[in-house]
Amino acid sequence: MKQLSCEQAKQIDMIDYLSSLNHHPQRVHHQDFWYLSPLREERTASFKVNRPLNVWFDFGLGKGGDIIDFTTRYHNCTISEALLKLSSSQNQPTLSFQTPTVFGGPMVPSLRLAGEKKEATDSKIMVQDIRPLAANSLVEYLAKRHIPLEIASKYCQEVDFSLYGKQHTVIGFPNNSGGFELRNENFKGSSSPKDTTFIDNKMEHITVFEGFFSFLSFCAINKSGTSPITNNLILNSLSFLDKSRELLDKHLRVHLLLDQDTAGKTHTQKALDWNRDKYIDRSELYRGHKDLNDWLIHHQTQLQQNLQPKRRL
Repeated sequence: MKQLSCEQAKQIDMIDYLSSLNHHPQRVHHQDFWYLSPLREERTASFKVNRPLNVWFDFGLGKGGDIIDFTTRYHNCTISEALLKLSSSQNQPTLSFQTPTVFGGPMVPSLRLAGEKKEATDSKIMVQDIRPLAANSLVEYLAKRHIPLEIASKYCQEVDFSLYGKQHTVIGFPNNSGGFELRNENFKGSSSPKDTTFIDNKMEHITVFEGFFSFLSFCAINKSGTSPITNNLILNSLSFLDKSRELLDKHLRVHLLLDQDTAGKTHTQKALDWNRDKYIDRSELYRGHKDLNDWLIHHQTQLQQNLQPKRRL
């Protein structure tokens, strides 16, 4: 068997390769294929493959690349070992080799990550308008996730953006660099630049959240409080945990409320290994649930059911 070169391996269609590994898209939007991440456990698809560019991006990890980058991560192997694996799989009927094309033209060999900047302006998120939260669909989405509008309105905005020539209206949660985390019931993404969100309440303690819905849930649970409990850091991507260590170490205590999937648990353990006297895992608060919002939805729904009038016998 002749081993493929890096350039030859990069021509393997990633959609076909993922299919050969028994990973199939949860949804397809234009030329983007969304998967439950093959690299970690999750319930909402946040692993995207852009087929024309033949690249991937895992929004939960904040990392991406080409098929070789994926194979080294997936199999935890070297580039040489990855090329051997890709070479051995080239004869599988599910795999195809092609030169990716963009809008009918050949792709210029370069690394472009799905979800990152691309040459065509209609294939990246372009924020068009920002205003206070008001759209009925977004208010209803917040209600489904048991986030009071008054809390969401304090930290979020209503954002219009265009993608592939279509306009979308979403909840926008701003980060420290001017970008937004963007959500509605059918969309999960972010606008550039990607960054953390630090909320400085001038406190000695800080609470760390993976995503902003966990942070909003924390605010909803503690809405009876008359003053801030801690400073807050919303990572918006686990890849920012290491980069945030200098900020976190300035605090007396760091309370970790990361997701309870494999990636979240791994990063929680990493922080605990930094300093177990300073870093504290608070995930026991929502044990048995993916994250704090999942816990909130479950308990609020259960409470409402318990309060419903019982039929007389």
